[in-house]
Amino acid sequence: MATSEWVLLAYRLPREPSTPRITVWRKLRRLGAVQVVDGLVALPADPRTVEAFDWLADEVLEAGGEAWTWRATSSKAQDRALRQRASDAVGEEYRTLVTKASDAETDPQRRTVDRLRRELRSIEGRDHFGSKEQDRARRAVERLATLQDAQSEAAR
Repeated sequence: MATSEWVLLAYRLPREPSTPRITVWRKLRRLGAVQVVDGLVALPADPRTVEAFDWLADEVLEAGGEAWTWRATSSKAQDRALRQRASDAVGEEYRTLVTKASDAETDPQRRTVDRLRRELRSIEGRDHFGSKEQDRARRAVERLATLQDAQSEAAR
């Protein structure tokens, strides 16, 4: 496996007010950032992730914090560890989505299918390495959609 280039964001925010810390945490989660250590997160480097970290660094600075971004190449062991952390996180999200889809099979509703499809797209947006759980989650959501379609047809 070749090593990857990563974009890193090191940041520190004041304890109070807590709103900027929560906002940054939520944005990092939405991006699928991997926590390396406290205050240091990583993403695979591409134009989108570099720009996202640059914007986040600006937000941290505007909130009175400190932030730095840079690109780095990891060793093979570090690369494996970072990829594994990222895959573990999205894998858990996919498994949760599969459970939600399975639980909804008893009474599939269009709004539930739509919500789960949005959630699936959101998870896929932060799945930088194609988790092995992704296909299972896609199949579960599509199975629910098929059940919902069949239920709608039967009701006509």
